[in-house]
Amino acid sequence: MPAKEVISPPSRAPPLETGVRMRLKVPLAMAGLALVAAACGSPATTEEGPQTIRLLTHDSFAVSEGTLEAFEASTGNTVEIIRAGDAGTMLNQAILTKDNPIADVIFGIDNTFLGRALDENIFQPYTAEGADTLADDLQADETVTPVDFGDVCLNYDKAALGALGLSPPESLSDLTSPAYAGLLVVEDPGTSSPGLAFLLATIDEFGEAGWEQYWADLKANDVLISTDWEAAYYGEFSGGAGQGDRPIVVSYASSPPAEVIFGDPRPLVAPTAVVEAGCFRQIEYAGIVTGTTIPYAAGQLIDFMVGIEFQEDIPLNMFVFPANTNASLPQEFVDFTTIPAAPATMTAAAIDQGRDRWIRAWTEVMTG
Repeated sequence: MPAKEVISPPSRAPPLETGVRMRLKVPLAMAGLALVAAACGSPATTEEGPQTIRLLTHDSFAVSEGTLEAFEASTGNTVEIIRAGDAGTMLNQAILTKDNPIADVIFGIDNTFLGRALDENIFQPYTAEGADTLADDLQADETVTPVDFGDVCLNYDKAALGALGLSPPESLSDLTSPAYAGLLVVEDPGTSSPGLAFLLATIDEFGEAGWEQYWADLKANDVLISTDWEAAYYGEFSGGAGQGDRPIVVSYASSPPAEVIFGDPRPLVAPTAVVEAGCFRQIEYAGIVTGTTIPYAAGQLIDFMVGIEFQEDIPLNMFVFPANTNASLPQEFVDFTTIPAAPATMTAAAIDQGRDRWIRAWTEVMTG
């Protein structure tokens, strides 16, 4: 039987996109997965027997048919999926119910919200079996396990920029040049996860002393602000599946291969490409919920999620990159995307400390 799904009760959190992935309106990729034996890590050392594991996740969680069923057949456990909207809404719900948890495992909290999750102590310590195969630079805290990562990056329409006689920007500063006036669309960081990631990239680049002036310069250069990724990419961007007239957009490093995979007819080359300057790395984590009565089974699920079979299933379903360094990428990801060599990053604590203040300051700059 397929993993059971339930609808989560409403949350009081404001709507935010789930960070990291392209939420394309297309069927899920289907691929058979080999069975993987999941083992426990620590401190879940006492086996409870077959259990129903409640997995709280975001609406963009997707796996190939048979994946979770393989885990269930291997362990005797059952996975009940609770979808709770975007990452911000999901976290808010976990916090509101932490005294009477509605889940045993949470997947999909990213580094832009992780600091808040850690402050609220919603996770208990756990070391996944296979943790030594996960990229060191994705590790954050003993209570959470990195499962995937993605880079929020500027994407550009190759043909449109070429028609204007322009090369793609090579730096964030280029976007304030008159040559790029009226060409850029970004998302509001107060309502959009990629919008927040791009704001963090500009703060990393220009520092506290310069980032507000940078945004004032973008405003003067006719930057367009959209409420969310879908409105920006599909409504304002001119490249790929976009229907707008702006040839530069804040999107993901995985957007170009998605344009190839889901193109109709399928193009031989990606019509869009990534600008490495100004990328920000988002990392998604899984953790065992504090207060679960089945920590052993919950640990088994996390072990499975960082195993090769699940990890190699991630790219074509959620359009992010596996955290396991031994996982292979689909050929489309090899051929049509770039993993930035030095994306901007911030600690979860720094993001949590500055996020609200930065968003307020950004709003004042852009609406003043």
